[in-house]
Amino acid sequence: MRLLKRAVQAAILVAASNFLLGIFTLIGAPYVVSCVWSAVVPIAFLWVNLWPLFGPWPSERIRQLSYGSELLTLFCISAAIDLLLVVAMMVSIFRNHHSLELTEVFVYLLWILNVVAAEAIVFWNGMIRVYLTSVQLGLKHRVLAALCGWVPVLNIWYLRKIIRITADEAEFETEKWELDTARAESEICKTKYPILLVHGVFFRDFRYVNYWGRIPKELQRNGATVYYGQQQSAAAVGDSGRELADRIRQILAETGCEKVNIIAHSKGGLDSRAAIAHAGCAPCVASLTTINTPHRGCIFAEYLLEKIPAAARQKIADTYNAALKRLGDEAPDFLAAVTDLTASACEARNAATPDAPGVFYQSVMSYCRKAQHGKFPLNMTYPIVKHFDGLNDGLVAVDSAKWGDQFTLLEPRGHRGISHGDVVDLNRENIPGFDVREFYVSLVADLKNRGF
Repeated sequence: MRLLKRAVQAAILVAASNFLLGIFTLIGAPYVVSCVWSAVVPIAFLWVNLWPLFGPWPSERIRQLSYGSELLTLFCISAAIDLLLVVAMMVSIFRNHHSLELTEVFVYLLWILNVVAAEAIVFWNGMIRVYLTSVQLGLKHRVLAALCGWVPVLNIWYLRKIIRITADEAEFETEKWELDTARAESEICKTKYPILLVHGVFFRDFRYVNYWGRIPKELQRNGATVYYGQQQSAAAVGDSGRELADRIRQILAETGCEKVNIIAHSKGGLDSRAAIAHAGCAPCVASLTTINTPHRGCIFAEYLLEKIPAAARQKIADTYNAALKRLGDEAPDFLAAVTDLTASACEARNAATPDAPGVFYQSVMSYCRKAQHGKFPLNMTYPIVKHFDGLNDGLVAVDSAKWGDQFTLLEPRGHRGISHGDVVDLNRENIPGFDVREFYVSLVADLKNRGF
């Protein structure tokens, strides 16, 4: 609201300045009056384009994003007012063209060109700012806005959409920052044992591209100590479990803590269970929270493995393994990872992998309402998984994810779903009705309250 309020005030100021200057010109106001007002307009123009919003703001990015959104709002309001004035000016010129001197016509046209140039500067100033700083616009909205910009009426409609997205993003991020600031001293996520985040299949814990999006920083701002699993992107569950066990022991040696709290996504939940049950880490783990983990496997994965020719399967596996070796995996095994996600493999492993006494197990699951709610390729896999496994998040069925002492099903509000990637903030998207960062804060705060 404060963005809109200040944008309206600035727009009224600039538009009113242009309007009064135009009136002075039309009625032939004294030269001194016109000159004085001509000096006011540039000052207002510079103030609008150079003076950012009053803070404080969470970051320089949000400050620039807020101001860019404000400038675009200003452009819409002032351009509408100036358009009426320009039309009135043009009508006056055509009606009085016989009595007007050439210098007067030149002054009118020069004023119109100045108004057009000023509005263009405000527009591009705002557009460049939001294009460079917004996360929520994404590639799709940036491309569509550029395309729609060439189509009359449609460009205005899409500009309003850009303003709404960027203004909501700035306000949302500011509110989260204010919330974190207010509760900083309470350290609601400062658990007794550190948090170990374990990624899913086909991803790695890269240093500069975080698999967990904005979640780790949010947890750390609220007192949590966060570590990462760092296992290979693709391997058999047993092999990944042993990697995780080594990682857990390394963390305990570094911190002096007795245990860790594991939060694992997708196949990472299966890897974590293997580390606890088969790699001797039961005494080292206080709790295991699995997020959208296929504990009972994926029927569609089994179907695909059966239908795809062996030569094609091997070709895909060899290509993937070669690529991931270049990215740091020592011995990636694509086929072993996929095979361990099938329903039959999970059924056999569950029978041999009991929950460890003394470890708190809980599970979380989300789902999509429609295929398009998942980013590529989840939008393509959703209908296949739905056919074989039922309600799902684009990869994992709801019934497959239930495990442990407590199960939480994240119900999407409205028509929007929560996909397999959304639940770990993979796309950094602010989903209406689901604040992924706040969900993890509450999750870890609950672990703290349980004494973990």
